[in-house]
Amino acid sequence: MADTLSALPLPDLAGFTHRWIEVDGVRLHAVEGGRAAGPVVVLLAGFPQTWWAWRAVLPDLVRRFRVIALDLPGQGHSDRPRGSYDTHTVAARVEAAVTGLGVAEFWLVAHDIGAWVAFSLALNHEPRLHGVALLDAGIPGITLPESVPTDPGRAWKTWHFAFHTVPDLPEVLLAGRERAYVAWFLQAKALAEDTFDSAEIDHYAAAVAAEDGLRALLAYYRDAAESGRRNHDALGRGALTVPVLGISSSHGSIPDMAASLSPWAENTRGVVIPGAGHFIPDEQPAAVVDAVTAFIDHG
Repeated sequence: MADTLSALPLPDLAGFTHRWIEVDGVRLHAVEGGRAAGPVVVLLAGFPQTWWAWRAVLPDLVRRFRVIALDLPGQGHSDRPRGSYDTHTVAARVEAAVTGLGVAEFWLVAHDIGAWVAFSLALNHEPRLHGVALLDAGIPGITLPESVPTDPGRAWKTWHFAFHTVPDLPEVLLAGRERAYVAWFLQAKALAEDTFDSAEIDHYAAAVAAEDGLRALLAYYRDAAESGRRNHDALGRGALTVPVLGISSSHGSIPDMAASLSPWAENTRGVVIPGAGHFIPDEQPAAVVDAVTAFIDHG
C-alpha cells in the first residue's frame, strides 16, 4: 500500500479532469466534468471511500449537469490536515473549495460522513445551495443515535462509531491491516457481498493507508460530538429552508431519511431505493441518478 499521497495511484474517469484547490493551506482534490453552463452538482463521499464512490453515477450526471466530485480532507488525494474535523470546520473548507472552482450556487449530494458535512454546510451557507440530497446517514447531534445497540442483529451496522472514538487504539490495531478493515465495511454493508471487486477494495484501502489517512478519517468520528453541538447551535437560528432530499435504501442504515430529517428542515422529501444496502451509489447508480435528477427538476 502507498505510504504517501504522491505514491497513491490516481484513477482517471473519461470526460473528467483532476483539480486541486488550496484552502487555508490545505489542498483538496476534486474531479470535474460535464456541461460548463449546466446546473452545478457537488458530490461528497463517505467512509471508507473517496470521490471514486461516484464513478458509476458521474457518466450519467454529466449529460445534463456540471459535476464536481470532491475528496474531503483526509480522503483520497486531499490533504490530511491536523486540527479539527468537526463538520462545520470541514464544511467551510468544502464551501471555499467550490468557490475556488468558480461556482456561486450549487446542488449538493452527499453520502455517509459526506452527508454529515453537507448538513453542516447547509446550516452555514444555505444561500449558496439550491438543494441538498443526503444518502443513508445519521447526522451528528441530529439523527445519529447517542448509544450503540448491543443486539447483534443491529449492532453490526453502528458498532464502529464507538470504536473509532477511542483514542489511539484503532490505529494500533488497524495499522497494516487497512485492507481487511475496509473490505469488511464494503462487503458487509452492501446488499450483495460482491458489489466491490478486489481492485476497488485495494483502491479504498490504499487511500486510507496513505499518509495519515486512517488518523484523519477516524477524526470525523472523534469530533462528531463537537459537530453535533455546532449543528444544534446553528439550528437555534431556525430550521433549514433549502429543499432536502433524503435518499434511503431497502437494506441501508436509515430506513427513512426524509422522516428523520423533517423536524430540522422545512422542505423535505424522500425516496427509498430498492435492491441496495448502505453503498447506494455503487449498488444502484441509475436509481441515484434518477432520484437526483428528479430532485433538481422539481426545483
